[in-house]
Amino acid sequence: MNPQPRVENSQEKDMQNQQKVSGAFALVDSLKRHGVKHIFGYPGGANLPIYDELYRAEQAGDLQHILVRHEQAAAHAADGYARATGRVGVCLATSGPGATNLVTGLATAYMDSVPMVAITGQVPRGSLGSDAFQEIDIYGITLPIVKHSYLVRNPADISRIVAEAFHLANSGRPGPVLIDIPKDVGIAKIDYRPVEPGQVKLIGYKPTVKGNPRQIHQALELIQQAKKPLLYVGGGAIISNSHGEIQELIERFQIPLTTTLMGKGIFNENHPLCLGMLGMHGTAYANFAVAECDLLIALGVRFDDRVASQGNDFAKNAKVIHIDIDPAEVGKTRQPDIPIVGDVRQVLVDLLRHAHELGDSINPEKNQSWCEHLAQLRLEYPLEISQPETGISPQEVIVEIARQAPDAFYTTDVGQHQMWSAQFLKTGPRRWISSGGLGTMGYGLPAAVGVKIALPNEQVICISGDGSFQMNMQELGTISQYNVGIKVIILNNGWLGMVRQWQHLFYDDRYEATNLEKGSPNFAKLADVYNIRSLNISRRESLAGAIAELLTYDGPMLLDVRVTRNEDCFPMVAPGHGNDDMMGLKSKITQTNPQGLVCPSCGTLNPINHKCCSECGTQLTTDFVLA
Repeated sequence: MNPQPRVENSQEKDMQNQQKVSGAFALVDSLKRHGVKHIFGYPGGANLPIYDELYRAEQAGDLQHILVRHEQAAAHAADGYARATGRVGVCLATSGPGATNLVTGLATAYMDSVPMVAITGQVPRGSLGSDAFQEIDIYGITLPIVKHSYLVRNPADISRIVAEAFHLANSGRPGPVLIDIPKDVGIAKIDYRPVEPGQVKLIGYKPTVKGNPRQIHQALELIQQAKKPLLYVGGGAIISNSHGEIQELIERFQIPLTTTLMGKGIFNENHPLCLGMLGMHGTAYANFAVAECDLLIALGVRFDDRVASQGNDFAKNAKVIHIDIDPAEVGKTRQPDIPIVGDVRQVLVDLLRHAHELGDSINPEKNQSWCEHLAQLRLEYPLEISQPETGISPQEVIVEIARQAPDAFYTTDVGQHQMWSAQFLKTGPRRWISSGGLGTMGYGLPAAVGVKIALPNEQVICISGDGSFQMNMQELGTISQYNVGIKVIILNNGWLGMVRQWQHLFYDDRYEATNLEKGSPNFAKLADVYNIRSLNISRRESLAGAIAELLTYDGPMLLDVRVTRNEDCFPMVAPGHGNDDMMGLKSKITQTNPQGLVCPSCGTLNPINHKCCSECGTQLTTDFVLA
C-alpha cells in the first residue's frame, strides 16, 4: 500500500521557516518585504545595530540608505518621497536629539496626511526611565503628531509591528507612524517569523471607504438642482488618486473647480473651468465664486482657517456636500447639508455610476450662465505680473519657470515664494509638493531630495526663499554626496518676506527681526563650496537664459535670483474677513489698460482679447496678465 502524502499545515511551514536572527535583521528584512527601496537617515549609538544590518542590505543591493545632514531633513525627504509616489516614506534616527530632530518633520507629515514610517533607536530596555545618556520619551513626545506609535519591548514582535505600521500609515486617512526600538532589542536573537504585507488585521481599525448610498443619491440630486455649483478640492483628493473621477465629474456636469494649496494639480490648471487656488492668497475669481455659489461640493478638505476663516459663514449662500474619509473632519468647521464619510475616489465612482444611470435627465447646460459669469470675473480680476523698471519681480521668475518646465515636480518652502508659486505654476497630480498645514520653512530642499531619489528620471525643481533656504541648507551636502540632480531656485529679496508683508500691512512698518540682508551667505558661492553648479542673476534680460541653463544642466544646480525687495503677495484675505473681501485687489482689468497676455509656452505678449497665442497657438488664460 502506498503511503498517503503528508499535508503540512501553515503552522508547520512557519516553524520550518524560522531562523535565529537579530531584531535588527528582522526590522530590515521586514522593510524589504514591504517594498522599501530607500531609507533617509542619520546614525548614532542607539541605532547602530540597525545600521549594521543596513550595511549588509546595501552591499547586497537590496536597498539604499541616504545619509542626510540633519534628522529633520530625513523626515522631510521621506515625506517628499511619499507625496510624489503615494508609497510609504521611511526615515531613521537615533535616540535623544536624533529622535527629537524628527519632530518637525513628523508634524509636517501629520498635518498633511502623508504616509510615513519613522524608526528611532532607543536606549536599552533596562535603562528606560533612568535618564540614561540620550534617552528621551519620543513615544510620548510624538503622540499628538503621529497616527500611531510603538515602543518595541519584545524583539519577536518587530515583523508584526512593521506590517501594522505600514498598514496604518497608508490606509484610511494616511499619516506618520513611529517605531521606537531599544538598542538591545536590535541586538537580541529571536526565532524570526516574517509577516508579509496584508497579513495583519487590526481589531477596531476599519476605515470607512464606501459612502452611504442614500447620501450619495441626495448629493446627486443637489448637483442636479444647483444653478451655481462649485467644486472645492483638497489634498484628500490627491491622496485618493481621484483625478480621473474629478475630471469626469467636471466635464459631465460643467462644474467649475477651485483647489486648496494641497489640492493643486488634481485637475488641468489651464482648463477654463479651473479657477486656481482659493483662500488667503487665492485668485480673486475663486474667492468670489465661493462667496456666490449655491452649492459647494467639498472633496477631501478640512475647511482650514487659511481658506474658511469665518467658519459657518464660509460659502454662506451655499448648501454643502462634504466628502472625506476622516469622520472627524466632517462638520468640524462648516456644517454640511450632506455629509459623506468615505474615500473620495470610491464615493465619486459610485456617484458617477448613478449619474450614468440617469442618462439624458442630466442637463449640464443649466450651469452655462454661471460658468460665463466666472469667466468674466477672470477677465476682470486677473493675477497680475509685476514688471518693475529695474530688476526682476518674483512673479516674473515663477512665470518663466512655468513656461520652461511645465511638467516638472515642484517642491517649495513656505512664505511669499510659496504663494506666488501656487498662483502661477500649473501642475499635475502629485507634482506639487509643499508644506500646507504646518507651514514648515526648510521643507523644500530635503523634500526635493526625496522626490528625486524616488523619481530619478523626472525634472525636480525646488523653489525657495532666502529665509527658508537657510533653515536646511546643510542638505547641499547630501545633494553633493549622492549627486541628486535637483534644481534649486531661490527668490532672494533679503527679507523674511511674508512676515515683512504682515508687518507692513498690520504693524505700521515696524520691521523687527525680518531683514536678512546682513548675515546671509552668497548662495551661489555656498553651492560652489559643495561642488554644486550655481548662477547668480539680478537682471531681467538674464532670466530666461539662466533658467534654460539650469534646466538643461546634467546634475544638481542652484540659481540665486535677486528679486525686487518690497513686493507684496496679493490678493490677500485678511484673517477673519470673508473670501470676497480681499486686500490689494486691483481695479477691473477693463479699467487698468493692461499690456496684454503672456503666453505660458513661448512667452509672446499677446493682445488682451486673444484666446490663443499668435506665435505658437497655446490657449491663453488671464492668469498671465502683464499689467
